[in-house]
Amino acid sequence: MSQSNSPIPDPASVVAAIESRFSCRAFNHSKPVARHQVEDILRIASCSASSTNTQPWKVYVLQGERRDALVAEVCAAHDAAAAEPSLAAKYAEVDGYYPSRWISPYIDRRRHNGWSLYGLLGIGKGEKDKMHAQVQRNYRFFDAPVGLMFTIDRVMGRGSLIDYGMFLQTVMLAARALDLHTCPQAAWNNFAKIVMPFVGAGSDEMLVCGMSLGYAEESAPVNAYRTPRETVESFTRWV
Repeated sequence: MSQSNSPIPDPASVVAAIESRFSCRAFNHSKPVARHQVEDILRIASCSASSTNTQPWKVYVLQGERRDALVAEVCAAHDAAAAEPSLAAKYAEVDGYYPSRWISPYIDRRRHNGWSLYGLLGIGKGEKDKMHAQVQRNYRFFDAPVGLMFTIDRVMGRGSLIDYGMFLQTVMLAARALDLHTCPQAAWNNFAKIVMPFVGAGSDEMLVCGMSLGYAEESAPVNAYRTPRETVESFTRWV
């Protein structure tokens, strides 16, 4: 039977991987992820579609001492910027991950996401120290034993970022097939000036995002948080 006509033995498992994926914000650091598991995930993700088969993704994997060294360096910079606000501009995200001007309904969803998460964690408005500590959890990979950094050559167009999104989603779904969880993180982009030379990325590359990978800490309250989803009717028009 040809590959195009080959049925999926368990289609429910595909749906389960999609529906069980969430942004995990607490990992079991004591439970390691083997290199072959990461390689399997990336091999599966390499099957992702890309326009004219350009495959624009580049991946840097951080484990062990190198992971810990990057965490220490970025957390120190994050603390320094909080203590001296004039340093914040040094680490401002420069490649436009987010819009220059927020409009509804996107800003509404963003705010709801942030305050719902902080509410679950018992962080109130104005509690800057607690907010800082929670943001810094990003730069600790939420204790995940594996950190991934994704880059793309700057010469590529915005269509390649669409391709990249499909690759990232496949990484996250392939992780679920191995009982692993992930958290895609745009927060790392603020510290691209540290991340890029640290991982050995070229000057012609741009940081797309980071990602935490590991086994979820099931007892962590933060992992009970699920973002609401819009109904199909709300974003679909039948023409």
